[in-house]
Amino acid sequence: MKASLNRIRARAALILLWVAALCLIDLTMKYLVVTELMDPPRVIPVTPFFNLMLAYNPGVSFGLFSDTMGSAPRLFALLQGVIVIALVIWAVMAKTVAERVSITAVAGGASGNVIDRFRNLSVTDYLDFHAFGWSWPAFNLADVFIVCGAFLLVAISLRPDRHATSLAKT
Repeated sequence: MKASLNRIRARAALILLWVAALCLIDLTMKYLVVTELMDPPRVIPVTPFFNLMLAYNPGVSFGLFSDTMGSAPRLFALLQGVIVIALVIWAVMAKTVAERVSITAVAGGASGNVIDRFRNLSVTDYLDFHAFGWSWPAFNLADVFIVCGAFLLVAISLRPDRHATSLAKT
């Protein structure tokens, strides 16, 4: 029992370390973009389909609910913080390394956006992809971590051998 508890504590410490690292990477990039790259704010074409630009998102993903969330950004950040804590607990309890990695990526990215929203009352975005007159809403590195983690989690859940194993246990 003690060995099991020590293993869970070690797993939790490692997950928290990775969440903090991803959060720090995201916040550092946001800081550098705002203070160094976008001073003054402008659009920097990188490729024919990708720009660096500065945008502030008071809403949820892709600016959804900007009006609703904009009226109470710190309350929304607090709610997001609770979700990050739940994600960390989920990651610690996950059965496989792949599940832990994917959930940790989501938690790390979300924590960067939570801190940014709490400090600035909005989330700093700077990556802008566009093609053929169509433009994806601006996003940031935290969003990349979240999407990659969510994609990996979905891919893991769709593995045929996973369902066969879980059905055999029931």
